[in-house]
Amino acid sequence: MLEKLFKLKENRTNVRTEIVAGITTFMTMAYILFLNPSILSATGMDTNAVFFATAISAGFVTIAMGLVANFPIALAPGMGLNALFATVALAGVGMPWRVALGAVFISGLIFILLTVTKIRQILVVAVPHSLKKSITVGIGLFITIIGFKLSEIMVVTANVIPPTLATLNKAVGPTVLKSFEWNIGMGSFSNHSMVLCLIGLAITAILMAMRVKGSLLIGIVSATLIGIPMGVTIIPENFSVFSLPDLGKLAVGELDIRGALNMGLWTVVFTFTFVELFDTFGTLVGTAEKAGFVDKEGNSPRIGKAMLVDAFGVSFGALMGTSTITAYVESAAGIGEGGRTGLTAVTTGLLFLLALVLAPLALIIPSAATAPALIIVGVLMVSAVLDIDFNDFTEGFPAFITFILMPLTYSIANGICGGIVTYTILKVVTGKGKQIHWMMYLLFVLVVARYIFLAE
Repeated sequence: MLEKLFKLKENRTNVRTEIVAGITTFMTMAYILFLNPSILSATGMDTNAVFFATAISAGFVTIAMGLVANFPIALAPGMGLNALFATVALAGVGMPWRVALGAVFISGLIFILLTVTKIRQILVVAVPHSLKKSITVGIGLFITIIGFKLSEIMVVTANVIPPTLATLNKAVGPTVLKSFEWNIGMGSFSNHSMVLCLIGLAITAILMAMRVKGSLLIGIVSATLIGIPMGVTIIPENFSVFSLPDLGKLAVGELDIRGALNMGLWTVVFTFTFVELFDTFGTLVGTAEKAGFVDKEGNSPRIGKAMLVDAFGVSFGALMGTSTITAYVESAAGIGEGGRTGLTAVTTGLLFLLALVLAPLALIIPSAATAPALIIVGVLMVSAVLDIDFNDFTEGFPAFITFILMPLTYSIANGICGGIVTYTILKVVTGKGKQIHWMMYLLFVLVVARYIFLAE
């Protein structure tokens, strides 16, 4: 049955590999179950309600991705998009959170329209080969940065630049600080989280070098266990594997679509839509490239169905009571483990549903234990840089802008937008405009308009 449903042999995989890949993906993104409620609680939403919505939405939409698209991609409320949601619906300041959910629902309907009309699929054909490869590289760098931050190998410090002596002498009353200077540096070896990550990274790298099946998962579990005596893996008193959240204040169906329309929130809707469009496109293309789903012409028949599931997922998440559902770059961890079919996604989705009763077990896995998997996958994805033609500056420079902006601006969308703008300009000014797909010109206009008129 599984063979017929997921075409395991055709994709050169097996049930064991797919399940291990699904578990690996879940463990690298389980943090969203607890981080999303923390972020959205700023809007006045109940944390237990958001936890339920996060688990249910991620579970069902990811399972749908596996069954409908046969794609090893997991989906959940997107980081960045949930922060945007919290910003526009900040309790007592912004719009009511129910109205914000209505805006997310509308953006999902727009996605469905764009997908059904094949506009999103045209993107796959329109975006040139060099940018597709650079997206893969950028996502690799992006998730590596995530791994470094989670493990505290990379730390950000702020040095205060005080006012000048002259300013202090003239000041009457309180004097404001001049500015901050932000520095990125390496963490301290006295930090047990960092040390644990390095141990986990060494274990995982050795297993990968020895080509041991399930290297990433073994690395996560090993680091979690090693972290217990180190005090990084915290097992609370009266620990119980099974626990149900308080479901008394669910936000299912609480969205206010009419309110969103009456408030004229098209700027908010467009922002949700714009960011999600490029985030999802980048994640799907990048992971499809790594999994070997893209042919020599740069096409992938699976991406169309994957985009449709993603589109429905946005509106479904809003109905359940959470911010925008999107494809997760952490899915690359499962692909790095050998996941090639929808069985990987189904496994991840089932684990999200199980998390409703197994939340305490997922909670004890420290970020320092999952970080090595993200760093290792980053290495695997960055190798796509070898396929970019840097001898042609009109190809190499836009590719560089694409993959360097993703980690440095902490946004997949910003990287893709930068690549689109620079690619189009360089091709036109060098007389190579005919090489550009018409959709790229349209994207160029939309990107420029978005950053000029809707700058955050």
